[in-house]
Amino acid sequence: MPYTLFIGNKNYSSWSLRPWLVLRQGRIPFREELVSLQVDAGKAARLARLPAGRVPVLADGSTLVWDSLAISEYLAERHPGIWPSDPVARAWARSISCEMHSGFGSLRQEMSMDVRARRPQRRRSEALLRDIARVEQIWVETRSRFGVGGDFLFGAFTIADAFYAPVAFRFRTYGVSPAGSAGEYLLALLELPAMKEWEAAGATDERLLDHDLDLLYPED
Repeated sequence: MPYTLFIGNKNYSSWSLRPWLVLRQGRIPFREELVSLQVDAGKAARLARLPAGRVPVLADGSTLVWDSLAISEYLAERHPGIWPSDPVARAWARSISCEMHSGFGSLRQEMSMDVRARRPQRRRSEALLRDIARVEQIWVETRSRFGVGGDFLFGAFTIADAFYAPVAFRFRTYGVSPAGSAGEYLLALLELPAMKEWEAAGATDERLLDHDLDLLYPED
């Protein structure tokens, strides 16, 4: 039986995008189930199925795994090749994935994911500028050390790329245009067929609202 991945709205749910990409890029069979987290009469019943009342959640038979990083690690234990094989590269990949998972608060608050929107920012806080600079530093240094021979952070696509994929959508939405290898990597993420698939599905969702929902979407 294939996995089931419970996700939020594809236009807004950055946390759901990450394990979805891990599954899709890893060619791991799964079915997806969208859970609406909008505030209405049925919200409590919908969330009751989710261990922490949040998305994403992976169902593997009777086993439920929640939190995008926990899901990715669970999949990596069962499907070799979605972390780098070299132990040094793998340690680096885990470190930058965890940094993205637990950090970059200003980027999340000031550049919430809205895939279909285009709203270049005229002003950015100092904290946001530091977050953007750190992301670009990670991209450049990782590509330089480990990415030779491919388009992604470690050459081939890995979990680390999935964790930075929502940033690619955010950068495009808010008009962040890195130069050099960081810009090339940004383009590679946006041109990935799976990213285009996610974007197209989000754009046709009739439940889209005309404002950001990051604060309304309780995610990991």
